[in-house]
Amino acid sequence: MKGIRQLAKKLDISIGTVSRALNGKPDVNEQTRQRVLDAAAAMGYVPNQAGRALRKGTTGVVGFMMQSGSQITGEGDVFFMSVFDGVQIVCARHKLDLVVLLCSSEDDPDAYLQRVVDRGFVDGLIISATKRHDHRIDFLSQRGVPFIALGRSLTDVGHPWLDLDFEGMAETGVDRLVAKGHRRIGIFAPMDDTNLGYIFIDHYRAALERHGIAFDPDLIFRAHPNDRGGHQIGERIAAMPPETRPTAFILTNEMMTVGLYRGLADSGLHPGKDFAVMGRDSPQAHYLTPKLTCFRLSLRDLGITLAESLLATMPEFAADYPLGVVRKVLPLELIEGDSDCPAPPSA
Repeated sequence: MKGIRQLAKKLDISIGTVSRALNGKPDVNEQTRQRVLDAAAAMGYVPNQAGRALRKGTTGVVGFMMQSGSQITGEGDVFFMSVFDGVQIVCARHKLDLVVLLCSSEDDPDAYLQRVVDRGFVDGLIISATKRHDHRIDFLSQRGVPFIALGRSLTDVGHPWLDLDFEGMAETGVDRLVAKGHRRIGIFAPMDDTNLGYIFIDHYRAALERHGIAFDPDLIFRAHPNDRGGHQIGERIAAMPPETRPTAFILTNEMMTVGLYRGLADSGLHPGKDFAVMGRDSPQAHYLTPKLTCFRLSLRDLGITLAESLLATMPEFAADYPLGVVRKVLPLELIEGDSDCPAPPSA
């Protein structure tokens, strides 16, 4: 109130008029409103957001919940920072703020989310790393919090979600590698119950069966989704007897590729020469030799779509985004490189 009183005294108008002008109320004429805004800018006055939020019943904040920790991000994240950029583009259109909610790998995601909702400092939420059965989805639905999930789940309350085409990755990857003579194709899967792992394994298995290749559970390699995890997979592959090890590998996580390349090379297997690799595109992958055959998606556009789809469920913004409840699998573009070499003659 101190800043409002100073503005009112300087302009010789009532405190109520100043307050209504700053809050965009329609009963203040445009000339007065502009005088107030100009004076506020000259004084460096910033309205108290907590007070405004209390009056409006909103916070002007969108939250993006993700898990953090070295097991998740390794030496740095290359996925979410680009997605955040797209989300922020949409938030900026409406003078909304994006807050990234980092749930530690040692924290319980359900308990963390409950704390966020109980404190009431976001108007809407984007959740990621959806599980096969995800209690967060039920909780947000029961509490009436607008949200969108980055990832599918068997927990379904009719909520909006976006996901990457992991089934397409599995089918295209297997088809391409089988055409090059590979019969033993390894894949990465998460160590937990993240739903994308189930989707990818199911469609990988179906693609193998289409080609008359028996499914071998020993060709599923579980590791943490980071560069170190990729390196560990490379070492484990190289340590296998030649007759049982895979001759090709498909990665669903973009952060693991550099580690896998290095792990294989350190163990005497050279990607693109005597071992085939397909993965996800990333800025780091552009510096790999040989050039990675990869699946590409604009992460910035993904962020834009996430934010617009979330706002479409919020009454204040629904008219701007008449999208309904968005539930969509986003296709990935195959970028051909040199890393998915033909199978060796002995394979």
